[in-house]
Amino acid sequence: MTRHTLREMAMTCLYQYFLLHKDIREIVYDNSGNSIDPFLYTVTIDAVANEKYYIAKINDTLTDDWEFDRLGAVEKAILFMAAAELDFETAQKAIIIDEAVTLAKKYCDEETYKLVNGVLDRL
Repeated sequence: MTRHTLREMAMTCLYQYFLLHKDIREIVYDNSGNSIDPFLYTVTIDAVANEKYYIAKINDTLTDDWEFDRLGAVEKAILFMAAAELDFETAQKAIIIDEAVTLAKKYCDEETYKLVNGVLDRL
């Protein structure tokens, strides 16, 4: 699988995690089968292990009247995954932001990509 495909799968897993509050391991295994790519593991299971840290980092970059909890589940998933990627340095910052913006343009409201771009640029 390509990194883009894995990011899309990770976004789907994190979306389910934030929406359904199920165990992230169970979600990832259900979506990927028995063979989990190390990259997918890092941006889902490892990321959720540090959930409070990433949410705090995202909250620090949002404006005063916005918080992570106020975002939609898809936006949360994209920002959370990208914050973990930036922290784990899975790729160059520009690539991570571009991929997150691409996902936001595909799955979110028309203007959401601007929020994603702005938040990630400040991380």
